[in-house]
Amino acid sequence: MRDYTKRHNINRGYMKLEVWQDSMELFRMINDTVQKIGKIDLRLKSQLLDSTQSISSNIAEGYCRRTINEYLQHLNVALGSAGEVMTRMVGLTSTHSISAEGFEEFDKLHFEVENKLLALVASLQKKRKDGTWQEELRA
Repeated sequence: MRDYTKRHNINRGYMKLEVWQDSMELFRMINDTVQKIGKIDLRLKSQLLDSTQSISSNIAEGYCRRTINEYLQHLNVALGSAGEVMTRMVGLTSTHSISAEGFEEFDKLHFEVENKLLALVASLQKKRKDGTWQEELRA
């Protein structure tokens, strides 16, 4: 795990999740991509960066909630944001603002993030169904 901070506690445990780490990498990739595009509408750039950052933000916020239903809700919002990012990147590809190779690199990482999010949702749904979710904070 990459250390983003020197301080760790139970509330920052989301930083250990591969899906959160990968979504942070996706944000860096999108940021680099839009910086390289010569002329891009500022609103589109902002929406693309916001929706990409929303993925990791919602993973973190959901993790920090103590109820499984809230966690799942935030993960579903993250999945929605992933769909928005994909749509915007397809649009940029169709207007030849990014190359096919650039889109392929993005698509690989985006697909990984999506699949890890889907797996996390399925895992939490199973815990909710089985009654094995722990809402109390444990050290």
